[in-house]
Amino acid sequence: MKFREVVRLPEFERDFKRLLIKYNTLEEDLAKFIDRQLFIYHKLGLDNRGVFPIDDLGSTTARVFKAKKFTCRSLKGKGVQSGIRVIYVYDEADDRVELIEIYIKSDKEVEDRARIKRYYSEKR
Repeated sequence: MKFREVVRLPEFERDFKRLLIKYNTLEEDLAKFIDRQLFIYHKLGLDNRGVFPIDDLGSTTARVFKAKKFTCRSLKGKGVQSGIRVIYVYDEADDRVELIEIYIKSDKEVEDRARIKRYYSEKR
């Protein structure tokens, strides 16, 4: 792996397992997403307009990001326009990625801000 640690929060894991039933390539797709998209953005500093910081969450100490470009092979013909969104934190000092939420835009328009705030208020 290209990051020291990648952690799936329990709520992320529940979201992921629910989607995995319908999209059987999701496990491999997520691994490629982390190794490529997140590596390019955080380690190489290249912005391909697929990852965006979420800055309006209040005074959290963590940097939260939303990834909009996620290729899912189970969604043939969609490429990075799959509509799958991944919300995560990248802690540069610890070289740690924490996966918070995964969802499909057609099921849900925006991230669960209450979940993000709840988790990071506990971490302070």
